[in-house]
Amino acid sequence: MKILFVSMNSIHFQSWANQLKDSGHEVYWFDILDAGKKEAKLYWMNQITNWKLKLNFPFRYFIKKSLPKLYTFIKRYNENDTVSVFEKKLLEIQPDVVHSFALQISCIPILSVMQKHSNFKWIYSSWGSDMYYSKEIGISKSDLEACLKRINFLITDCKRDYKIAQQKGFNNTFLGDFPGNGGIIFNENDIKYNIEERDVILIKGYNDAIGKGINIVKAFTENLITLLNDYEIIIFGADKEVENYIKSSIVFAKLNYKLYTKTKFIPNEELILIMGKSYVYIGNSYSDGIPNALLEAMGMGAFPIQSSPGGATSEVVEHSKNGLLISNPDDINEIEGLIHSALTNKKMVNEALVINTKIIKDKYERGIMRSKILKIYEGIN
Repeated sequence: MKILFVSMNSIHFQSWANQLKDSGHEVYWFDILDAGKKEAKLYWMNQITNWKLKLNFPFRYFIKKSLPKLYTFIKRYNENDTVSVFEKKLLEIQPDVVHSFALQISCIPILSVMQKHSNFKWIYSSWGSDMYYSKEIGISKSDLEACLKRINFLITDCKRDYKIAQQKGFNNTFLGDFPGNGGIIFNENDIKYNIEERDVILIKGYNDAIGKGINIVKAFTENLITLLNDYEIIIFGADKEVENYIKSSIVFAKLNYKLYTKTKFIPNEELILIMGKSYVYIGNSYSDGIPNALLEAMGMGAFPIQSSPGGATSEVVEHSKNGLLISNPDDINEIEGLIHSALTNKKMVNEALVINTKIIKDKYERGIMRSKILKIYEGIN
């Protein structure tokens, strides 16, 4: 089978795509944002990159950074049209199926082409906020409904989003809910099963229009200090607001912490190792599907404290049993109380570790997921 992926280059896309390596399928990838170079981790597939610029002229990066208005003007004449290039590649390749990842980035830009060539089958993988927070992230109702009407097959990362898609007009084939990264590799030797040996509090520091990491770090008040003496607090993916708050915080000055900003990238393999020795993992946002980081943390035994927009997280976390759910991402007092509960209720945390390491591996372990993912493509005719 010929498969044409349409996606930006991301760690989750790479992870999903690599499930098809050595599968016998002929795989192509159209880098929709065009990073301008091939991806070494996807060396085995046919990569369509470096297509956007007509001329990669000298000092282009300097002008883009220093003279944005001039660069915007030049762009109008120096960039190839996405629709035209994609249509040309689509007709050249003649794939059995096109598979787009994320609505705003990889479906809407090629919608007109897929509507024009309706004979090509189209899979859409909904990630994160595509369905639940579509209006807030700038997806128009007309674009959303047009995409859902045209796509033949839908994959979501939570059950919630299939229901939303149906409400918004999708009535074709649902292929199931899968983690966006296509499964997780768990190494038993990296998991500390004795919670007394777990000495890390791990925080997802994303803070933007959707992520609310700032409210997590603000929840670390004087009331928690005595409970945190034996833990190292690790914040990853921190935005500038989170970084500035922590560095100016009287509370964090008394704590043992390590900060990884968005510019100080922490490899996923290293992050998973940290999860294997984390007592608690905390994530907070206005919108998401079921976050890959949450599943990784649970599978590695970290006790999850996580927001549950639209009930997505409650599909894998039962409050006060195998984790704690944040009902209001803006309620700092609530988050503080949940952290206090986790730090003081070791019986709950220990029982959750046993539950989560089993159920997450049974459902999301990469080897198990691969056979299910390959069946998706084998079943398309």
